[in-house]
Amino acid sequence: MGSQRAHIVLPQELIAEIDSVVGPRGRSAFLVETARAELRRRRLLTFLRNDQPAWNDRDHPELAAGAGAWVKSVRSESDKRMPKAPPKKRAK
Repeated sequence: MGSQRAHIVLPQELIAEIDSVVGPRGRSAFLVETARAELRRRRLLTFLRNDQPAWNDRDHPELAAGAGAWVKSVRSESDKRMPKAPPKKRAK
């Protein structure tokens, strides 16, 4: 991923506080991390405010018979691929 310079103006006291936490050589990385976190937070808030359901039944036809039936089918497929080990013999 490429980078591009961006000229931003910050209050001097904010720069001093950032530098006290990450040092002057860590400013850019800190601001990138902070901006990404804020964008994630805002996307999540937008999603949570949305009235549309997050789950769409037509995107998951495997669950039409219910989640329990799907889990059973997945487990049975696993059992077919991995035969059970024979029972251990007891020591007398």
